[in-house]
Amino acid sequence: MDKENYWSEINKDVADIAKKVKSKIDEEDLVEDLKDSFKTTVESTADIFKTLINTLESTISDEEIKQDSKKVVENISSELKSVLNETKSKFTGTTDRSTKFEEE
Repeated sequence: MDKENYWSEINKDVADIAKKVKSKIDEEDLVEDLKDSFKTTVESTADIFKTLINTLESTISDEEIKQDSKKVVENISSELKSVLNETKSKFTGTTDRSTKFEEE
């Protein structure tokens, strides 16, 4: 192989490596964006459930209906929390049990 072909091959190899590095960086950025989006969604969902429970408490005067309604919302919240924790563990590799949907 002559020197020109040799350098051409080296340039091609360097370009291929540069493309792979750029692709890997783009993938990592995409994963980080997805993680951030997921976290924002979880936080927004938690806020929605807190607001819903507060609204139920302040607008429903019948105590039995209020408690039944809160129980339904808390059950939905609990189930969603479980699903989100499973999904979160797939992103992070661990389950974080600190996600709260119920009113503190």
